[in-house]
Amino acid sequence: MSIYSKGHKGGKGKQDFHHKKSLGQNFLTDDYLIESLVDLSGVGENDCVLEIGPGMGIMTKALCRRCKKVVSVEIDDALIPILKVSMGKFSNFTLVHGDVMKLNLPEVTKDLGAFHVVANIPYYLTADLMNMLMASDMPILSINVMVQKEAAERLTARPGGKEYSVLSLKSQYYGQPQIVLDVPRVLFTPPPQVDSAFVTMPLRAKDERAFAGDREELFLKVVTAGFAMRRKTLLNNLMNTFHMERTAVEGWMTKSGIEANRRGETLTLKEYITLTQNFPA
Repeated sequence: MSIYSKGHKGGKGKQDFHHKKSLGQNFLTDDYLIESLVDLSGVGENDCVLEIGPGMGIMTKALCRRCKKVVSVEIDDALIPILKVSMGKFSNFTLVHGDVMKLNLPEVTKDLGAFHVVANIPYYLTADLMNMLMASDMPILSINVMVQKEAAERLTARPGGKEYSVLSLKSQYYGQPQIVLDVPRVLFTPPPQVDSAFVTMPLRAKDERAFAGDREELFLKVVTAGFAMRRKTLLNNLMNTFHMERTAVEGWMTKSGIEANRRGETLTLKEYITLTQNFPA
């Protein structure tokens, strides 16, 4: 990990940069769109932000003009000198060079206090990054992320649809995800193969969640079991995951008000919470 504070200057220019497919680099360049995304994030002058994937710093500048502090994490060696130049005038900016999935993020963000996450991330990283941030003990107030349209639909999906998944339930347990803007592929440089969407997700404080500690781990295990084999009933998936007899699982489901022939993909978040609450001791 390398950290560059308060815009140290470097020598490489934007004209020397080449987008890397391996890093999923697709940048937004429209100033009006950037300002709209910052507006939708809801961040203001008293807020601190962790930005993931600043690119060449266009959104980073908008965040720095708007917010109290901005820490940006960038993995690409070639973008570091560009960002050091473009962000040179902002005293409220810190650049961290490293892989967000490998960094010690609590250490990186320790001076921010409670903070918001704003990210334009490679699409292949969406699920891993969202899972990491949601389960983190860091004081994250909200996650605001540009993702592939299909991923946005998974985050916000409701029971019964093909996009409804473990990620859907996790995101709706930890926060309140909402697609606030569809972003067509033509607005990116270079254009990706798919359209995108901007998702805002205020996170629930720990004391606002249904469970804590071991009970929360149990809830996540129950949810994961529900989707273990989508073609099987929830009853069979729970039997296999928890190594329980059929009659025991039937009794558990009956106590929770859930019919034995239901599939996991049809249960609401509230029903998964009830199922966890009634787990046989």
